[in-house]
Amino acid sequence: MDIFDRVRRAAGRVPRHSSLAGTNIERAADYNQRVMLQAIRVNGEITRQDLARITGLTPPSIANITNRLLQEDLIVELGRLRGRRGQPAKRLAINPNGCFSIGLNIDRDHVTMVAMDMIGTVRARVTDEIDFALPNAVVTFARKAMADMLKSKQFLRSKIIGTGVALPDDLGQIDLPHRPASYGVWDTVDVTKMLTDVLPAPILVENDAAAAAIGELQFGHGLRSPTFFYILISAALGGGLVIDGSYFRGADGRSGEIGFLPLRSRRTKARSLQAAVSLSALFELLAQKNRNVSRPEELESLDAKGKALLEQWLTDSADFLTDPLIAVSCLVNPKAVFIGGRLPAPLVDQLAERLNQRLRSRAGDVPKIAPVMRAAMATDAPAVGAAILPFQERLLPCRSALMKVSSD
Repeated sequence: MDIFDRVRRAAGRVPRHSSLAGTNIERAADYNQRVMLQAIRVNGEITRQDLARITGLTPPSIANITNRLLQEDLIVELGRLRGRRGQPAKRLAINPNGCFSIGLNIDRDHVTMVAMDMIGTVRARVTDEIDFALPNAVVTFARKAMADMLKSKQFLRSKIIGTGVALPDDLGQIDLPHRPASYGVWDTVDVTKMLTDVLPAPILVENDAAAAAIGELQFGHGLRSPTFFYILISAALGGGLVIDGSYFRGADGRSGEIGFLPLRSRRTKARSLQAAVSLSALFELLAQKNRNVSRPEELESLDAKGKALLEQWLTDSADFLTDPLIAVSCLVNPKAVFIGGRLPAPLVDQLAERLNQRLRSRAGDVPKIAPVMRAAMATDAPAVGAAILPFQERLLPCRSALMKVSSD
């Protein structure tokens, strides 16, 4: 049975047919602790009795694990829950100051770093709008950003459990407008080694769209819709697929690559979807008409001509994405499609609305079409998703942890 589902069902967030259970096998103590922590995190505040009901663990196991979590400062005891028969039960909650992680997003048009606690609150954020940052520039940025975050005294370095790094696959290869020849150096860089002496270890590296999808799963709409397709609109176009609460990578780790789908339209010279549906494509369209934009937020203050070009791009993007999303609905049957990335929220909503209109008009042609909506975690989604990676590696339940226990 899926390891996340019983916790979600108890929180009223998933269908009743699925469940999340712990195991009373002694060697599975780490896995059971992960399950317990996830149950507390998803439910917000919960009693030990409710934990036993949700996880299926015995009361002694519940007591041992919660005591260990309290000693490790990962959870706290709140006041007693009244209104029930017998002795009022104490409530448990995640300690927001128990541990932290760092998330770094490296992209072609910006570098962003966040510090996040385990309940998903971003405690510090530093970003630099820089086009095609080279490795040395990223290292300089990361070192200064880490120093500035620590100076803010929002958290102690000793409480940081690791760093996640999110960046596009083929970072130095994709030929986007104005990409310098020197940018190809990224194909030779070991990112983990590059950042080893700069950011807290361990350093975990992930594709940016995958990180964003994982973030949406853990802290966004994925809590209620654990099977979904994620579209990341950034300098390029990426995608991620989550099935039954687990990120699906494919045979070679390249699933969800919606941006590489061929595009043939008289309306554009682009030959791939991301060459037309991306911030790079939008900025280039505007620049050709002398409406230069360097940051996504500037899109909301365009003049009349600029707004007309933006409208054209939204219409074309909705048209170009319609057939691919019908294919996703037919092949995967996701609960929903979430759009995140750097496109401002009002524009994402407009794109989603246009897509839904086009998809509804085709509803009679296919068995089921997933609705499109803005992701809960949008602008900094890759950075936040990257910050989740250390939590997932060390503290949260995942299929890899379950399989490790099963093979012991």
